[in-house]
Amino acid sequence: MDISGPNSVAVRTENVCRHYQMGEALVRAVDGISVDVRAGEFVALLGASGSGKSSLLNLVAGLDRPTSGAVIVHENNLAELSREQLAKYRLHTVGMVFQSFNLIPRMSLLENVELPMRFAEVDRRERSALARQSLERVGLSGRLSHRPMELSGGEQQRASLARALINRPKLLLADEPTGNLDSRTGTEIMELIRSFNQSLGMTVLMVTHEQALAEKYASRMLHLADGKLVNDLSNDGVRGISSEPMQAPGPGGKTQ
Repeated sequence: MDISGPNSVAVRTENVCRHYQMGEALVRAVDGISVDVRAGEFVALLGASGSGKSSLLNLVAGLDRPTSGAVIVHENNLAELSREQLAKYRLHTVGMVFQSFNLIPRMSLLENVELPMRFAEVDRRERSALARQSLERVGLSGRLSHRPMELSGGEQQRASLARALINRPKLLLADEPTGNLDSRTGTEIMELIRSFNQSLGMTVLMVTHEQALAEKYASRMLHLADGKLVNDLSNDGVRGISSEPMQAPGPGGKTQ
């Protein structure tokens, strides 16, 4: 499978399930989802609370393992990776942004953004320079020494984005990235995410409960209900859900 071109498959789930036992009840958080996400797509996961969208995102992030089925990201079957390999996957392949920002309060913004590179054992001078560049890219060059609690929610989310992008991941995963922000600040964050998707060719998979937000920014919307994929929509109209994996276009744009 070619993963290098713009029409390649970045994320593939194959009948993936994540079930939990809660007392006598079996919770089917993710229940047999098969879908392909192409490199460079901006995909929104929508659904009511408990529909499985965050559970599916956690599986793609390597934060949880499927009960059955497979999650394949850039040719890595996550279920087959060791704990150490999953840590490297999250460090180099995936960038993550959360509703709650997840910045470390005692650290400055510069230190927060440097953190992934410290784990990657990047030279101190290099990581400082790269962190400064990343914070400048999100408009925070004047806030390097500030701690998270000294900033607005929008500034904290910008810093979270800078940290997520510091290792130039192939895949950006965002879980309700505007959930704690007012509408104006949320729009600013979404414009940043869209710019990274378009300028860097970064694949984006975003969980949101806001239909209007998804329609404005995502090129594709996956609707989940009760752990199942129930609709696969694009801005050009409805796309039928197929049990067959999508094929990369061949010469002349024809499907092989």
